[in-house]
Amino acid sequence: MKKGQVAEGFVKTVQFPNKGIIELPGEDKTVVVKDAIAGQKVRVLIQKIRRGQAQGRLLEVLEKAPGEIAPACPHFGVCGGCTYQNLAYDRQLAMKAEQVRAMMDRAVKGGYVWEGILPSPVVRGYRNKMEFTFGDEYKDGPMALGMHKRGSFHDIVSVSQCQIVDEDYRKILVCTLETARESGLPYYHRLRHTGFFRHLLVRKAAKTGEILIDLVTASGKDGGNPVPGAAAERFFRRWTERLCALSLDGTIAGILHTGNDSIADAVKDEGTRVLYGKDSFYEELLGLKFKITPFSFFQTNSLGAEVLYEKAREYIGDTRDKVVFDLYSGTGTIAQILAPVAKRVVGVEIVQEAVEAAKENARLNGLANCTFWAGDVLKVIDELGEVPDLIVLDPPRDGVHPKALEKIIGFGVDRLVYIACKPTSLARDLGVLQEFGYRVERIGCVDLFPSTYHVETICQLIRQKETAGD
Repeated sequence: MKKGQVAEGFVKTVQFPNKGIIELPGEDKTVVVKDAIAGQKVRVLIQKIRRGQAQGRLLEVLEKAPGEIAPACPHFGVCGGCTYQNLAYDRQLAMKAEQVRAMMDRAVKGGYVWEGILPSPVVRGYRNKMEFTFGDEYKDGPMALGMHKRGSFHDIVSVSQCQIVDEDYRKILVCTLETARESGLPYYHRLRHTGFFRHLLVRKAAKTGEILIDLVTASGKDGGNPVPGAAAERFFRRWTERLCALSLDGTIAGILHTGNDSIADAVKDEGTRVLYGKDSFYEELLGLKFKITPFSFFQTNSLGAEVLYEKAREYIGDTRDKVVFDLYSGTGTIAQILAPVAKRVVGVEIVQEAVEAAKENARLNGLANCTFWAGDVLKVIDELGEVPDLIVLDPPRDGVHPKALEKIIGFGVDRLVYIACKPTSLARDLGVLQEFGYRVERIGCVDLFPSTYHVETICQLIRQKETAGD
């Protein structure tokens, strides 16, 4: 086997997140390839060889896997947004559960209760937020609006039939793209840093049906506010009129324009103005209301989030007369779900906007026993001035900073619940938690992201009591 070689083989297994493992006949090395499923016969291009393992790029599926199905989305395989639409949902769940359990079996010392995986209440149209990108379908091709082409930083696929969002998103996308093309204004070129249209952000509440639409463009600035030219203003008027004329299942709460001159290819708020309606809407989870702005952090599957938080509440257990720390609290969703049955809940979150939203949501829900701090968990927990009875961790994808984890362990709480959006980070942090006396009791998964390789993992840990003479 050598770099540049084209090889064929069967995918034996898929490891988290989406690493297909191929054993080639007559070779002592395995090949790792993304975007394949177990049982497929594939042709791959060997791109890198290191330490007995090669990395390859999928060129073609020669034979489908047993039980493989036709994907519901016509963009599947071209768009990079989904990975497993060619698998029935029960097989997706089984694969994710198998991957996470294998990882946890390696990470956990001793026995624990494996609770399997809970499905998303909805499999299609489950997302409550999408960020679409402007670009071209191919070099110097027509303007597109959608998702990045699989494996490409530049090309954009106009996903007018995307299946992980509902019909309202698809209508808004098509309307926006058509109006942008008619305007004659160019899309923002990510290498040349020229042009106008950058991203389309759409959010929709699953319970209330309210919709926020935000167009992100490059802009001039005057005191931080976008100052588009006459052509851009004509576009915004026409776009707003057309959006308001759409026949939608939901209700448009607001249409916004955000300026962003950052070089990074990411949505960044450098000044937002309201073109129609308001700049926020409300979503409901487990009987509580949450105000959401265009850039608020909120779980992207509202109905799935209810399943996750119900499981978290079960793992946390009895909170009566107890102080609970909700670390990496975001907009305070978990804190507010626990607050009615706890003495006090303290949330810590590094994003100032999320903390302000958490405070407002607590007031909205009449919860006076929630306190939210803005800052890095590593630094803020030294300033809280109290010791918790229970701790909930819901860190970002990279997990908990090692020094912060040491301070968290230092509180010595009897019960700790860790919610991970990336199970490899949980597996790493479990090593430290177990070393310092915590025993893993239960682990389970909740699928918030059907058709993708992402999965939420939740773990309950109990502090082992010291025995006499220790």
